[in-house]
Amino acid sequence: MILALDIGNTHIEVGLYREGQYLDSWRIATGVHRTEDELMVYIQHFLNLKELNRRSIRDLAIASVVPNITRIFEKLSHKYFKKNPLVVDNTLDLGIEVDYEPPYSVGADRLCNAVAAFTKFGGPAVIVDMGTATTFDVVTAEGIYRGGVIAPGLETAAWGLHERASKLPSIALEFPPSVIGRTTEQSMQSGVMLGTVKMIDGLIEMIGEELSAPPVVVATGGLSRLIAPKSRYIQHVENHLVLDGLIQIYLRNRSLQGQHQ
Repeated sequence: MILALDIGNTHIEVGLYREGQYLDSWRIATGVHRTEDELMVYIQHFLNLKELNRRSIRDLAIASVVPNITRIFEKLSHKYFKKNPLVVDNTLDLGIEVDYEPPYSVGADRLCNAVAAFTKFGGPAVIVDMGTATTFDVVTAEGIYRGGVIAPGLETAAWGLHERASKLPSIALEFPPSVIGRTTEQSMQSGVMLGTVKMIDGLIEMIGEELSAPPVVVATGGLSRLIAPKSRYIQHVENHLVLDGLIQIYLRNRSLQGQHQ
């Protein structure tokens, strides 16, 4: 069994995979000051919920955009599992080509999303990941990662309005009853929620024009199921796309560490 770790700026998703198949996952709030011992308490609790123990874990795989926490999980892996985890970067065999400058600057989460979407749906593909940032990643029909777009995420946009404008309240991330807001809250919801939908659809249109072919559009991230029904172009919503891509990359590269399931 493989323990897969998607380490983001806001949350860490801990996933369990057996023979490449998703079993379950849990989320932990990202905290840069946690120790490997504290994080192991959470992981041990998750394993207990599945009636598993540490010996059930054959290896660990990490996709991280927070270097300090990557190092903590590497310590955890060595200390508690006696494993050298696979950490995703552009030097691994990804199954796709990375055409981005410089290649090492592509986030591990974006690489995993691209690998998972291309493996499952082919290309050209656009992956829209709705997290702290809303990212768009583009893979061609030939399996070449071309790059994409990075925009503020829904929560980031709403928080920014509230924090930077003293009279604007915090809002629930819900769609307003109409585009024209009748209250301050509704007006902000219109700008944040409907504005995000139009941004997504507009960028997908422009990306499609550059690709000269209509892409398959895959959404992921915590708010994707809220936004996807309002979009004209999102065709698929995948809950664990980063983890799925992480496991696919692990399976392509596990021989580098001499690991076998």
